Amino acid sequence: MPERIILLSGEVEAPHLREMLRQYNADLAVEPVFDNEGLHAAFRAGVENTRLIAFLTSVIVPASYLDALPGPAYNFHPGPPEYPGSYVAGFAIYDGAKTFGVTLHEMAARVDTGPIVEVRRFPVEDGWKFQDLEVAAFRHVVQLFTDYAEHMASDDTPLASGVEPWTGKPRTRAQAENLKEIEADMSEEEIVRRYRAFG
Repeated sequence: MPERIILLSGEVEAPHLREMLRQYNADLAVEPVFDNEGLHAAFRAGVENTRLIAFLTSVIVPASYLDALPGPAYNFHPGPPEYPGSYVAGFAIYDGAKTFGVTLHEMAARVDTGPIVEVRRFPVEDGWKFQDLEVAAFRHVVQLFTDYAEHMASDDTPLASGVEPWTGKPRTRAQAENLKEIEADMSEEEIVRRYRAFG
């Protein structure tokens, strides 16, 4: 049973995720961290009997930290294996994707490449903008976390993984910023497409 969880997440979600975990293990020390500085401090304190969970974070965990942990670290990613990386809801809207999803996977040195534990897909509704897809993905990833919280909080056993491979190329902030640009010679269709995808 883990004694401590480093919870790499946003400040708004952290208290709720912490309580969700602690309802399955009242003695569990859940340490929320929000940025690189907090992550480094948490690892300097040692990682014996510690699990790392990342939830919708842009912080990249160094390979040396992952190697130091006694077991796999897990990431809750707000996109399916076709969309690793950043701003994935926007890219899915831009591509005209008909389905989207959320992924639980082991963390690896390269972002969004670790063995996949579970993928949950859902349809993308006609007319959705990236904000609509982000809200839907958030709801699904919270449910995914809820369903795995007991195991994360009370069981050291690694989760079964390898259910399917990553298939997409990682998307980046720079690519998203490029697609926000509107050029004078663009068609109206392309302008609308970019607006729906990236605002």
